[in-house]
Amino acid sequence: MPKKIPLRQCVGCREHKPKAELIRVVRSPEGEVSLDFKGKKPGRGAYVCPDPNCLKKARKSRALERAFSAPLPDEVWAGLEEQMEAGDDDG
Repeated sequence: MPKKIPLRQCVGCREHKPKAELIRVVRSPEGEVSLDFKGKKPGRGAYVCPDPNCLKKARKSRALERAFSAPLPDEVWAGLEEQMEAGDDDG
């Protein structure tokens, strides 16, 4: 029997995709929001496509703020955009 592939929904484009194809946005227990390329950081997670346009859609629709039940300041969004452009550099 083939192994089940977990699906997650992108908060930007709202498409269901395999979990491995998406980037996890995580809010740590301390309240810090960052991108989790490995999917291992502790905290509340939401998923977004590795496309800056999906991150912009999520910002416009306030999807991450709804997912985390907390407002996200502009500097957090700027940091997420920088991390998205830099790619997987934090391990």
